[in-house]
Amino acid sequence: MDMQAVVWLVLLVLLLAVEAVTLGLSTIWFAGGALAAFVAAVAGAGLPVQIALFFAVSILLLIFTRPAAMRWLEHKKTRTNARSLIGDTGIVTEEINNLESRGQVQVRGQIWTARTVSDESRVLAGSRVKIEKISGVKLIVKEEQR
Repeated sequence: MDMQAVVWLVLLVLLLAVEAVTLGLSTIWFAGGALAAFVAAVAGAGLPVQIALFFAVSILLLIFTRPAAMRWLEHKKTRTNARSLIGDTGIVTEEINNLESRGQVQVRGQIWTARTVSDESRVLAGSRVKIEKISGVKLIVKEEQR
């Protein structure tokens, strides 16, 4: 095995080690490029071809597989605690008025301070709202259309 192949093999092992330690899907794409360059070096390709393969394969893997991998990883996460409320429906127990800094919503038997998505909108007590997000300890809600 020539020296160039050894260099690509060492780079491949280092990139895989970094990926194993960080688990952040940051170097795995370049490990794929290093693998392609290693195979090219073993096959006898010149250094310019090896470098071109390294960059081409790394970039293609980054562009085409990273978005799918990130969606897959995000899909596997389970929302816990307050984040699990996002998307739920609640009942307004005190009129929500952002300009007057007041409003409460009952969700899953608990009372939360609430604000609307838009400062101009008000939501009357008894209305149903959808929880859009959480900001600090306040629910950010949007009135459900009937």
